[in-house]
Amino acid sequence: MESSAVLLWSLLFGSFGLGYFMYGKKQKKPVPAVCGLLLMFFPYFVANTVVLAATGCILLVIPYFIRL
Repeated sequence: MESSAVLLWSLLFGSFGLGYFMYGKKQKKPVPAVCGLLLMFFPYFVANTVVLAATGCILLVIPYFIRL
């Protein structure tokens, strides 16, 4: 059960990461672009579901609070 949850969280964060990266690249904004890259690649290195969800949620809200 744990591995399917990690897989679904990874898919969700990867999808948001792709959207953030495309937006950041098109608008020339570094914060969404970097957060997008991190959202796409950090699930490869995290196997714990709770850590994955917490880190992903933090990375999702960073571009909202840091606007450069």
